Amino acid sequence: MSEQPLLSIITVTYNADAVLTATIQSIINQTFTNYEYLIIDGGSTDETLNIIRRYEHHLSYWISEPDKGLYDAMNKGLKAARGKYIWFMNAGDKIYDKDTLAYIAESSPANADIYYGDALFYDAANNDLGLRSEVTPHALPSVLTWKSFRYGMVVCHQSFIMRRDLAPLYDLSHPYSSDIDWEIRCLKASKEIINTQAVLSRYLTGGFSRKNHGKSLKDRYLVLQKHFGVISNIFNHIWITLRGILFVLKRRRGY
Repeated sequence: MSEQPLLSIITVTYNADAVLTATIQSIINQTFTNYEYLIIDGGSTDETLNIIRRYEHHLSYWISEPDKGLYDAMNKGLKAARGKYIWFMNAGDKIYDKDTLAYIAESSPANADIYYGDALFYDAANNDLGLRSEVTPHALPSVLTWKSFRYGMVVCHQSFIMRRDLAPLYDLSHPYSSDIDWEIRCLKASKEIINTQAVLSRYLTGGFSRKNHGKSLKDRYLVLQKHFGVISNIFNHIWITLRGILFVLKRRRGY
């Protein structure tokens, strides 16, 4: 068996031919090359498979078959990965720039459990919308623990790199917010968590969570209740609501 790659980058996709190529190119054009790249497709019926085959020589593994949804597909990626670390970069999302992996490898302490950073939001017309920590109420914590998530998902999933042997599978009982549950469980299992002080990804807005916004909010409430308890979660969500209102008012006033 070949030497273990440092990183497994996993793209989950389904009928996303319009955005998949940009994701693939953001990965295969990295200046740092000690990674494997996996694509998990849910049985697409558009041009996705033709795109995958076009770039097949860059892939360590790919599969196309029906699945039970986004997080089931992500679990397939976790099970197939061989790298020391795993990083999900789903269709439409991109690694920030060609030197991002090299920057992490060269500037961050080795052998940490988690590396995290900020994400740049962009839209379907490829317009940059601003950093997630600036255009949402979720400020990026300088020091991250699982308790940082009591007021919501403070680190974008696409800017969260986890040691594979500590990473749990996604809980399929949370079909809309299993990503926040997964990050919390990753953090609970980790000791050394490194803030890379960098923007790690470009996040395409209007994806799965936005299309299922109401259901995602309800599912997130249940996830946070599981981790923080009933009473604390009620008070935390009162603050989440007030914080959101204040954030919108400040933006309207140009603060």
